[in-house]
Amino acid sequence: MARTLQVAALPRIVARQLPAGATLAALGIVYGDIGTSALYGFKQAADAAGAISPETIMGIVSVILWSLIVIVSLKYAILIMRADNHGEGGIVALLALLDVRHAPARSWRASLLIVGLIGAALLYGDGVITPAISVLSAVEGLKLDAPQLAPVIVPISIAILVGLFLVQRKGTAFIGNILGPVMLIWFIAIGLLGLRGIIGAPGILSALSPHHALIYLLHAGPGIGFAVLGAAFLAVTGAEAMYADMGHFGRLPIRLSWFAVVLPALLLTSARGRCFSSILAPSRTPFTCWRRGGPITRW
Repeated sequence: MARTLQVAALPRIVARQLPAGATLAALGIVYGDIGTSALYGFKQAADAAGAISPETIMGIVSVILWSLIVIVSLKYAILIMRADNHGEGGIVALLALLDVRHAPARSWRASLLIVGLIGAALLYGDGVITPAISVLSAVEGLKLDAPQLAPVIVPISIAILVGLFLVQRKGTAFIGNILGPVMLIWFIAIGLLGLRGIIGAPGILSALSPHHALIYLLHAGPGIGFAVLGAAFLAVTGAEAMYADMGHFGRLPIRLSWFAVVLPALLLTSARGRCFSSILAPSRTPFTCWRRGGPITRW
C-alpha cells in the first residue's frame, strides 16, 4: 500500500521538479475549457444586452475583464489554491479539510456536508455538459468561413469528444503532452488576434477601468444587468479546474501557466475584435459583426 502511494505521487513530484514541462501540460489539461469560453462569452452577453452601442460594448468588455481578474486570478489562483489537502484540490478535498465526519451533530461544520454533496453533484453535471459546449463552440467557428460545413459541425464535435475519451485511459501526462503545445498555439493565436483588434480600436483599452462596468450595470437596469452578468460569467467557466487539477500538476505550474500565458491571452481576446472595432471606429473598413441569428450591424 505504501509503495502504491509512492508510485501514485511520482507524477506530482516530477511536475514540481520540472515546472516548465508541467506548466505546458497544464495548458492542455486545466485551461481547455476557460480557453474556449471567450468564443461565446461576449456573444451571449451582447445578446442579453439587446441594443448594441459603444457604451454597451465598453461595459460588457469591462465586466468580462474584471471577472477574469477578480474571480479567476484573485479568487482561484491566489486564494482558493492555498486551501489544498496534502497537495490535492477539488470540492471533495476542500470538504475533507473541514473533517465533517468528526463534527458535532447539528453543528455548522456538519451542515457543510450537505453543501459539499451539492458541490460534488454540480461537479458531475459540469463534467457532463462542459466538454460538449466547449468543443461544439470551437467547431462552430468553421461555419463563419465555410458555411457549407454547417451540416458536419455536430459529427465533427462528436468525433473529437469520442477521440478524447478513448485516449483518457493513457493518463494525464500523455494527454497533457499532446494538448499542451496545441493549447499554447491556441492562446498565442487568440492573443495576437486580440492585439490586432486593439491596435485597430485602441479606445477599447478604457474598459480596463472598472467604472465602465459599474456605470453600465447601474444604467442598464436590474433585469438586463443581471442577464448580462450571467452571460458574462460564461467567460470564466472552467476556472474551477485550476483547483480541481492541482493534485496533477502542483500549485506553481498552474499559477505560472495562468499568469504567464492564459490570462494575458484572454484579456487581449476579450478586448479585441472586429465587433469592437466596427462599433468604436466606424470609419474603418466595413465588415459585419456577427451574433447568433445574423449580423449585429454593418458599417
